[in-house]
Amino acid sequence: MIDVHIHAVPPNLPGVGSLSPLLREPPERVAAELRREMQTAGVSHAFAMGAWSAGDDDPLGINSTLEITPFVPGLRPIGIADPTRTDAEHFRKVEQLLANGAVVALKGYLGYLHFEPAHPNYQRYYELAARYRVPVMFHTGDTYSPQAKLKYAHPLGVDEVAVDHPECRFVMCHLGNPWMTDAAEVIYKNVNVWADLSGLLVGDDGSFASEEGRDAASELAHGIRRAMKYSERPNRFVYGTDWPLAPMAAYREFIRDAVAPEYHEQVFEENARRLFRLG
Repeated sequence: MIDVHIHAVPPNLPGVGSLSPLLREPPERVAAELRREMQTAGVSHAFAMGAWSAGDDDPLGINSTLEITPFVPGLRPIGIADPTRTDAEHFRKVEQLLANGAVVALKGYLGYLHFEPAHPNYQRYYELAARYRVPVMFHTGDTYSPQAKLKYAHPLGVDEVAVDHPECRFVMCHLGNPWMTDAAEVIYKNVNVWADLSGLLVGDDGSFASEEGRDAASELAHGIRRAMKYSERPNRFVYGTDWPLAPMAAYREFIRDAVAPEYHEQVFEENARRLFRLG
């Protein structure tokens, strides 16, 4: 099983805290808890989002994640595409990291950062992502920050860059929730667009097991099934949890119930292997 969307370090976004007190702990402590969660849930690979605006010596915000990866087999970093940086030296460093295979993808924090996907400041990232064959992932849908602007996080914004950059692969994180049908239309129309199913239900094990949690899971499962049917592309959906916002084992069961059994192998592993070009 491949989890394409977790956090191993605080995202360092405007109006957003650490996401979990665990992410403020030393790397060894985070690694131990992450290993336990992955083993319990049967996750072999996990891809962790970096930190935004981490400094000139860390252009993709992955250095803190790299302190954890030696302790967690299968953990790989995802670099942050920062639209506030446009200088040539920044992109020289970014390209060097991509050429060295340091990241499995780039991530744009739509909404949290007030730049739409088609903003010119993202264009260089798309060119590099296509050259080095890594996907570009976007936060889409609801946000954790009152400082975010939702118009930038609507999944329809991804349609524009999918058309203009057909050589690039794009991933809408969180299936654009609550705009799941809009996200499904973007997938249906564009063969270079995927969605991950992360972060749709958050909380601890008790929250997932509560009556309120079960009701929310049932409603979200209906939206997931409708989106997969509407898009007619079950090969464009990948699994993610948004851990530690959700426990891995409980989230796995939520998605198992939400996705038709005939698509489990695709969603939980096969689609991610193709998208991220894993062996």
